[in-house]
Amino acid sequence: MLYAAKRRLVASALFFSWYLIFVTHPAQGQSETMSFEEYAPRATLVVPEHPVTRARFPFIDVHNHQSNMSPQNLKEVAAEMDKLNMAVMVNLSGRGFRRVQNSDGTTASGLHDSNYLKQAVKKQAVKNANEVAPGRFIVFTNIDFTGIGEAGWTQKAVKELELDYKNGARGLKIYKSLGLDVKDTAGKRVAVDDPRLDPIWARCGELNIPVLIHSGDPVPFWLPQDRFNERWLELKQFPERYRHGKEPSWEQVMNEQFNVFRKHPKTKFISAHMAWLGHDLARLGKLLDEIPNMFTEIGAIIYEPGRQPRFAREWFITYQDRVLFGKDIWAPAEYHVYFRVLETTDEYFDYYRKRHAFWKMYGLDLPDEVLQKLYYKNALQLIPGIDKSRFPQ
Repeated sequence: MLYAAKRRLVASALFFSWYLIFVTHPAQGQSETMSFEEYAPRATLVVPEHPVTRARFPFIDVHNHQSNMSPQNLKEVAAEMDKLNMAVMVNLSGRGFRRVQNSDGTTASGLHDSNYLKQAVKKQAVKNANEVAPGRFIVFTNIDFTGIGEAGWTQKAVKELELDYKNGARGLKIYKSLGLDVKDTAGKRVAVDDPRLDPIWARCGELNIPVLIHSGDPVPFWLPQDRFNERWLELKQFPERYRHGKEPSWEQVMNEQFNVFRKHPKTKFISAHMAWLGHDLARLGKLLDEIPNMFTEIGAIIYEPGRQPRFAREWFITYQDRVLFGKDIWAPAEYHVYFRVLETTDEYFDYYRKRHAFWKMYGLDLPDEVLQKLYYKNALQLIPGIDKSRFPQ
């Protein structure tokens, strides 16, 4: 009995030892499980590389956000702009941000209160920009949708727009909260094409200032969050962005935007982020063909043309008069990827944010004429008040 017990003990010890060896040290050919976030293979591919840290031509970034317009911050930003060859930055955050509460208790993105202090601060921001870095910053204003539905709200909003224009604003930026989160005093969703907003769009046309409007979000945010979703990682990291099964649908909110463009042909609209159609350039091109007062910009979506270089190159050449340069987030080193996609023939290089694109980038090698329009000529045609002497004649 004692001998048998010893044999069993020895056998158990040997089994446990072999188990540890095979589990903690997999045999050749076996692989350990790792998360998608951890997987970051280094390519063995060797191809010519031409990193670009400075744009070939001076450019206008029509999609940026600077909430701090203090003299010191402006000096620092202007110095970084010089390194990139950015001649002018459009600051879309004229009124900053705050959270507002809807009548039903939900919250939405909002703007600072419309009072004298806000106007004075915004006017001071424009003054600082003109004194510290003259001609380098253009400011767009925004619309505060708080109280929409109250008597006189539309007239008040138009008057504020006019005052902002008088104080130096040279365009209107609309955030994605319109159409998704904004609700009126009755608790109903305010559609992008809500008729109560028509006088605002019309007044922008009369003032000859463009409307840069962000509606919706990337299409995958409305798709099931499964192994087929290209933005699975982003939705895992930011679950509040997930909209599958929610109203409005992606098609509805974007069609509301396009309805506004069609209804106001005398106003120039810039559909932000390539109207979230960078993955379907043929459809975006058809919209540009149908709506002559519609323009677009490439903020936060360079990963889309960067994965379809041949088709995207032809598309940018075809629609060279309708696309502007934008980046969105102020992170100077990230501009280098934009320049490399737009200017070079490089292959299989990294994008800077895995949750946007887990694939590699390819250069479009756009002709100089197209680059000049994308970088500055188209913006000069749309946005008033930009110093043209900063650009090649």
